[in-house]
Amino acid sequence: MSAVATAPNLGTAPALPPGRGELSAAVRSALRAEGPYELAGADTAERADPYGEDLQLALYLCYEPHYRGFDGVPDGKEWDPQLLGLRRLLECRFLDALRAETGAVDRVDQALRGLLVEHTDAYDVSHHLKDGGGREELREYAALRSLYQLKEADPHAWVLPRLRGRAKAAMAAVLYDDYGSGRAERLHATLWADLMTDLGLDPAYGHYLPAAGAPALATVNLMSLLGLHRSLRGALVGHFAALETAAPPAAARMLLALRRAGAGPAAQRFYDEHVEADAVHEQVVRRDVIGGLLEEEPELEADVVFGVEATVWLGDRLTEHVLTAWRRGDSALRVPLDRLDGDGAEGAEGTGGTGGAG
Repeated sequence: MSAVATAPNLGTAPALPPGRGELSAAVRSALRAEGPYELAGADTAERADPYGEDLQLALYLCYEPHYRGFDGVPDGKEWDPQLLGLRRLLECRFLDALRAETGAVDRVDQALRGLLVEHTDAYDVSHHLKDGGGREELREYAALRSLYQLKEADPHAWVLPRLRGRAKAAMAAVLYDDYGSGRAERLHATLWADLMTDLGLDPAYGHYLPAAGAPALATVNLMSLLGLHRSLRGALVGHFAALETAAPPAAARMLLALRRAGAGPAAQRFYDEHVEADAVHEQVVRRDVIGGLLEEEPELEADVVFGVEATVWLGDRLTEHVLTAWRRGDSALRVPLDRLDGDGAEGAEGTGGTGGAG
């Protein structure tokens, strides 16, 4: 039995999306349950595709109570023991799969080296949008990434109590910039919301969750997973380093794409900020955050490497999903933007996952 004593969230959080299989439907029902309930067990989790729609949505639903929660779901569900138990099984399935895909290098400098140099044969979403992507593709990408960008820095902030000395001070300094240097209108999440508004999208937190397929959910779930576990603090630092290292060149291309598509200054401000700030952040993270962490805890180097490699691997997987859909002339979303209704949730019911992968 799960005891939940706190009042529900009403109107301050996104609606619960429809389930995509047995696990996500079970988690959805558990979040809404007011009394005793039955929850899918270990056998269901162990059979699930670790990168599939069902497991990734179930994991996302388990994590969201640690952020803003869901409309109508009691705040106490954040620590529901049954949900935490299932979440741990899902995490193990996801982590085991990621560890099987990584491990090519064992040193941080090796893991980051490929991100420090722009390879001539590299081609990602920013290249596509700069070279010829249309405004509708820009809007799809902004909607898809909103699940990540509207909580930017939040899971990384969880690492601060777990760091010491130079690493802690440097991480706090970088996060201060991500949080707008004390100015609410410059919060990076706010800048992304402004970008969405400029592109004619709904900037509400979690609005496009029903439209995001498993490859996008996995990138968000990774940072939540790493952020919530003290034992994975090294991997979270690696995750952060991978993002900060790869960001400036891609941000410069996205600026060109936005200008070519006729986007306004509000849409461009997010990437303007990242072109300037992340070039400095990358050096601080490598020298002081990683350097300070490994000076204090050298045994965490393998975890830092894993964080870098897992971030890159999932990012490449998302890129492949998006570009493959666009090259076919399909939507990269499970629910194309023109099929979402006013609240972004009910329009996804029963759509069958158009354009999705996983």
